[in-house]
Amino acid sequence: MDSGASSEVAVVGNEGVVGTSLFLGGGTTTSHGSVLIAGQGFRIGAQMIRDEFERSDSVRLLLLRYTQALATQIAQTAACNRHHAIDQQVCGWLLYSLDRVRDCEVVVTQQLIASMLGVRRESVSEVAGRLQAAELIHCTRGHISVLDRAGLERRSCECHAVVKKEYDRLLSPEPAAHPANAAWRAGMTQPPFTFPRRTKSQPRAKTDLSIQRSGARAGPLSVDSVSAQ
Repeated sequence: MDSGASSEVAVVGNEGVVGTSLFLGGGTTTSHGSVLIAGQGFRIGAQMIRDEFERSDSVRLLLLRYTQALATQIAQTAACNRHHAIDQQVCGWLLYSLDRVRDCEVVVTQQLIASMLGVRRESVSEVAGRLQAAELIHCTRGHISVLDRAGLERRSCECHAVVKKEYDRLLSPEPAAHPANAAWRAGMTQPPFTFPRRTKSQPRAKTDLSIQRSGARAGPLSVDSVSAQ
């Protein structure tokens, strides 16, 4: 926004990529990506991903199926923000994050959750207090531990389940290794790198294409923008 405000439209983690505009033909987008939780990932050159998208049927199919799943998440998030209560949105946000960090703890502040959802911090604090009183989560400074995921799912709206079902349908949990993998690694612009969490004083980073490694414990990337060069 011109005012500097932003709102999250999707979360990308170890299941996906940032920079879908590269292979969809647009080149750039009006959105940006912000790292929420530190982790590791690969950076691949823009031209390499374009070439592989054109050359390999399996890579092209996988990337297109992922893009369809991402579009489902974006559309469902827009509907959720409009129709569901803040309690349900916070529960859903925590579930999305747990899916991607593969852990029961999320290293995040309540202020950051509020910023991603476009609501007041006080609203998130009230929700966190109710969830903690119900023994669904435990909060410490900068950390939220989920004690009862099933209970959190019951308190959430249907949006997380809808999105998760579509991701499971479109993307296999352990994709088969593709012959081009060795060539990709050999041609990477740099070795696996660490995503530090961005603070308010730090500018948003722009990369060619960031791909989270499925086997790594990598944190989610909030897509209140996806930017590629």
